[in-house]
Amino acid sequence: MTAAMLDLHTEARALAVSVPALPHLYVSARATWLGRMVNEHASARVFEGLALQMEEAGLERSLVKSCRTFAQEERTHGALCGAVVEALGGRAEAPARLDEAFPMHRSVGPIEGVLRNVLSISCLSETVAVSLIGAERLEMPAGPLCELLTRIWADEFGHARFGWKILPDLLPRLTKSERERLPAYLAVAFAHLERHELAHLAPVRPPPEGAALGLCSGVDARALFYATVHDVIVPSLEALGLHAAQAWAHRSE
Repeated sequence: MTAAMLDLHTEARALAVSVPALPHLYVSARATWLGRMVNEHASARVFEGLALQMEEAGLERSLVKSCRTFAQEERTHGALCGAVVEALGGRAEAPARLDEAFPMHRSVGPIEGVLRNVLSISCLSETVAVSLIGAERLEMPAGPLCELLTRIWADEFGHARFGWKILPDLLPRLTKSERERLPAYLAVAFAHLERHELAHLAPVRPPPEGAALGLCSGVDARALFYATVHDVIVPSLEALGLHAAQAWAHRSE
């Protein structure tokens, strides 16, 4: 079976961006930004799924609208990353990421199902993205590529903040038994997060000038990932009454 292709060539060409003249790093940089293009574009399906789930749960229309806005932002991120690929001499085309179906969690109540995904998407994945992209943009010299990355970072910040903002409003809508089940789900979500992040953060160090093209140290990024979990995510969830420290310590698929 032929793999489905993601072709953002047309969209990317319309978002032309200039990159530093470091041709000896272009091959590595193209691979990095092509991977980002695929991942960012695929994230649109995640927020579309969350919008549908919230709609079915009867949540406020403003929340549903926000998720659909986030989906469009993720598609734009994919095109922006594709523009960097094109600027580096490549083509914004790659096999599409074939993810599993969006988890609607129909075995539990609608609000609990929404909360599971809000935790996994915004409070875990997007919060880590804010940390990693934020660190990368601080290392990148000023210029068009840094501005592009800052635009993506600002959107990801909004995606993460969305989850942290609505979490305190949704938690009281759970029954006692539903709330007591959340830490068990968190253990699974933490394990998935760790596996995903480590798979995309190879423990290599590019040359120092690579920061100008968005080539970051995978070693440092892995350390930052764990610091974000320990210092930001776990304490924030603990403050909401969720046993996140225990869930992290016992994370398991």
